[in-house]
Amino acid sequence: MSIIELGEVRDGTVPEPSGRRPPAVGRPLRCAAVLLLALIVLAGATPLARRTVIPVPAAPRATAYLSAGGVFVVDPSTPTEDRHLTAYALPAANGDVRRRWQMPLPGAGNSSGFVGARVERGLVLLTEMNTDDGVWETVAFDASTGGQRWRLAGFPSWTADGGLLLNAFGEGSGAVSRVAPDTGLVLWSVPVPTGGYVSYHGDDVVDRFVLFRQNGEVQVHDATSGRLLRSVDTLPGDRSESQQQHVAGELVLLLGADRTRLEAYGLSELDRRWTAELPGLAFAARCGDLLCAFKETGGIAVLDPATGAVRWAATGEQGIGVVRADRLLTSGLDRRQIVRELATGRVVAELGRWDVLPRVRPDDPLIGVRPGSDGRLVVAELDLAAGRSRIIDMLPRGTNNCQASSWDLLCARLDGSTALFRLRP
Repeated sequence: MSIIELGEVRDGTVPEPSGRRPPAVGRPLRCAAVLLLALIVLAGATPLARRTVIPVPAAPRATAYLSAGGVFVVDPSTPTEDRHLTAYALPAANGDVRRRWQMPLPGAGNSSGFVGARVERGLVLLTEMNTDDGVWETVAFDASTGGQRWRLAGFPSWTADGGLLLNAFGEGSGAVSRVAPDTGLVLWSVPVPTGGYVSYHGDDVVDRFVLFRQNGEVQVHDATSGRLLRSVDTLPGDRSESQQQHVAGELVLLLGADRTRLEAYGLSELDRRWTAELPGLAFAARCGDLLCAFKETGGIAVLDPATGAVRWAATGEQGIGVVRADRLLTSGLDRRQIVRELATGRVVAELGRWDVLPRVRPDDPLIGVRPGSDGRLVVAELDLAAGRSRIIDMLPRGTNNCQASSWDLLCARLDGSTALFRLRP
């Protein structure tokens, strides 16, 4: 709340009041000040709607995706009509979205639907899953013209040298293949046997991938050439034991079937580093420079990746949160968002109940949404550094299923339409 100074009291003799009432010289000024103060208080209580609402041309039940390259709309599937992928450019200022191109989509067969549109390195990559065999399939379009480049089995990931990997995993055997991004030409493939699993190393791009075989063998491959770099047998005495496997930073983590023993191997040499006993463990993953281990019944333990020692532990939290600098955001069982110091576990703030929206870029602001008491959608920035949630806007009733890219929110509405809410916090 702002404080408006109306005057000051000085030391000295106070004059005697005269018998005559003084003229109301200062009364208009005082009234205006009080009115201004009231307006400031009211403005702090109710967020100002500083947004631009841009309708996106999309048929009811169409699926829209927000990306760094614009908005992409996939027509709903029908028995008789063809589907299309339509690309819209985001307006530089206030105005309508502009259609850039529209292309027919190849027949999807028994598809579970597309899961996203990614725009990177001149390509639009659209990925879906076939429900017959559970195999992912990717269609590549030219980002400028919409022309289809290729259509291949596999989920796409970029490599450190600008190549593209397709991981074609499903219910049976599969393969990890490197393809030429422009043409889809398959350069090499590494078979993945039935029951096998692949995990990638790299933050934004892949430089190595790890193949976990069902018999306990772990193989590290180069993502540029597919060449086998290292291998180790992690189950020399018991081939029947099942494991959960994951690459976390420079470690390969193996979780036994008893959900108690977590083993760590160095990624480069596949040498055993340490073993930690953590009863009821669900999974473990990298959290900044540390490891976060989450329990099946809720709760978190943060481990030192060098030794496996527990740095700190807390109960009642679940799911991998977001790490920003030295802060960790986790979600409680009731969707409460909790900010902790990553190194110590000290609670910095509790931000309330929010659903954190998916982001297009890793460094995009953290946007949380929740339904308001009047049916509108409350939108807030979750600031981990400041340890607070700041309400930005309240979107109209019936707004849901939002995606965030910086301060742009692409949302569906109950009437079946799609809108882009350009916020100005």
